[in-house]
Amino acid sequence: MESLMTQFHWSRGIAMSMALSCVAAGQQATNARVVIPFPDPRLVISGLPWLEENGGRLSRLPARLKDSFRTPVWSLAQSTSGVRIRFSTNSSSIKIVAQSGTGRAHHMTSIMQNGLDIYVDGFYKASAWPDGKGRIDRSVGGLGAKSEFRTITVHLPLYGSASIQEITLAPGAEVKPPSPFAFPAPIVYYGSSITQGGCASNPGLSYQAILGRRLNADFVNLGFSGNGLGEPEVAKAVAEIDAVAFVLDYWANPAAAVFERTLPGFVDIIRTAHPTVPIIVTTPFYNPFRERIQAQKREIAEVFVSKRRAAGDTNIHCVEGREMISKDTAWGLVDGRHANSLGFYLCANGLEPHLRRVLGVPAAATGKEE
Repeated sequence: MESLMTQFHWSRGIAMSMALSCVAAGQQATNARVVIPFPDPRLVISGLPWLEENGGRLSRLPARLKDSFRTPVWSLAQSTSGVRIRFSTNSSSIKIVAQSGTGRAHHMTSIMQNGLDIYVDGFYKASAWPDGKGRIDRSVGGLGAKSEFRTITVHLPLYGSASIQEITLAPGAEVKPPSPFAFPAPIVYYGSSITQGGCASNPGLSYQAILGRRLNADFVNLGFSGNGLGEPEVAKAVAEIDAVAFVLDYWANPAAAVFERTLPGFVDIIRTAHPTVPIIVTTPFYNPFRERIQAQKREIAEVFVSKRRAAGDTNIHCVEGREMISKDTAWGLVDGRHANSLGFYLCANGLEPHLRRVLGVPAAATGKEE
């Protein structure tokens, strides 16, 4: 009898132990952080029109056309300027692990060239930057209440690239698609180092990113530092993109004669594919060292657009670059040629009303983005 009772208590103890183990395992599962490897279908990548075609590679130009581009253009296309990772979540925290570069130009910050920016519902939250070996491991809390979903945007480097390894969220967090943009297609920008983002202090402070937040518009950044020369091979790639507007901002790199020669052909290629989509051609902003040459380019752009409009292309527009940075606001330059973060804020201010007009968006009811 004693043996049977002992056996009963032993069996009951095993059962209770197993039950407690299950409860503990359930609690551990509940308390486990949500780890999302990259890439993952829950994470939307914006700013890369050929992402799927390129097999998920973060390249700003299509690999099938690689041999048609000059080597510097293709190399620069591997920089992730304008590339964003977007998703909605109710997580109160986020951790990003990535591998990036460590180099830095004299007029660029490490964050801009090698780091990341994190925005929550369009507002800046934090930045991340690599250690001496290029590793990024950044945790950010205080994103908001667990009951509320918010859109997270991670801006990748403007001049380098970062290989995202994983994004970790708080225990029990859910992931949903990000909030939609206001337009069915992106604004496409083509140009030089200025277009690429040189020299904003942060990945989220190029003028395209600022305008993207203000207009709730997706964008594609096809700025190629020192190599925005208006080549037809690049124009053909640009013309492949379904866009709500094209901004041609490549005045900085070509000589005046080259700018005059290439601008009509570049526009012709876009117009063949997009007969009515708005095209904005920008003229040079203020440069204290090259104003005579810049004046030539301003005249070239203005005369070209005027003649084109007179010939019937009423949806091409010219924007005076000095509406963005003028002699009075030259403190928006970091080296006399490239914009600093304040300069890009000024560039966004100057271009915004023109984009709003061609996109049919009312003027902003509130003040500018802080």
